[in-house]
Amino acid sequence: MKGVVIKSTGSWYKVLCGKQRFDCRIKGRIRLDDAKSTNPIAVGDWVECEQENETQAVIASIYERTNYIIRKAANLSKQSHIIAANVDMAYLVVTVHSPRTLLSFIDRFLLSAEAYSIPCTLLINKCDLCTSDTDRKIIQNWIEIYRKAGYEILCVSAHTSENIETLYRLMAGKTVVFAGNSGVGKSSLLNAIAPEAASRVAGISKSHNKGKHTTTFAEMYELPNGARIIDTPGVKSFGLLDFEKGELSHYFPEIFNVSKQCQFHNCTHTHEPQCAVQRAVQQNEIAPSRYENYVSCLIDENTKHRK
Repeated sequence: MKGVVIKSTGSWYKVLCGKQRFDCRIKGRIRLDDAKSTNPIAVGDWVECEQENETQAVIASIYERTNYIIRKAANLSKQSHIIAANVDMAYLVVTVHSPRTLLSFIDRFLLSAEAYSIPCTLLINKCDLCTSDTDRKIIQNWIEIYRKAGYEILCVSAHTSENIETLYRLMAGKTVVFAGNSGVGKSSLLNAIAPEAASRVAGISKSHNKGKHTTTFAEMYELPNGARIIDTPGVKSFGLLDFEKGELSHYFPEIFNVSKQCQFHNCTHTHEPQCAVQRAVQQNEIAPSRYENYVSCLIDENTKHRK
């Protein structure tokens, strides 16, 4: 029987087959098929199950994924961790403060989403807390940076319900993943969008201002409008997997579009003459922060390949 994985706890999975839910374990051979990943099965995966009893089944195989979003695993003995699979849209939740989301984190997430063909929208959460002129300038700057790069960006607030109805309409009929740093309010947003999901909410940790992990494991929630939300554990950083250095610029849409005008087809956009990308940065057609984070990723990749 075919089903979709709606929760992953590492060793056990909850799978929805039609209207029935099963607690599932996986056959050992599946683990061997993807030894480079910490999790051979992710929330959002479609799987084939063999029923054992009324509540339990065994996952025998995984159907081919349309896409997935992945990050470097914290476990150094593994290479990657799949955050979610078969996603129509990724929503990256960011905040100006409590905690502050770094632009480098945003750009690395967007890079990974682009590499695996997942459209992404930025959600600036906790907008009700952004009352100072400085906060408003930061928000406006983020909007200019990412709209110029071709991304949708939406200001939301779980507390005041700002744009929650708009977000609900945009998600209708789609499988979406919510991701972001710990403490940015992913679970609070989920509660505002779908109170029936009843996610627990934890406060920000004052000791390191990074937030407490409210969501321990990835889990999928179904909404009345046909949307399926995958809520993921918060992450403090987003390490990239290996990319070919010549490919990196392809995953910065605004850089890739301008690069077609460069003198050299293999231009790295760092030192070459007649580089259209560097010219676009100087003319503020490409945000300096995006270019700087592209160069930072390029340096990281060069360092990896020299080891």
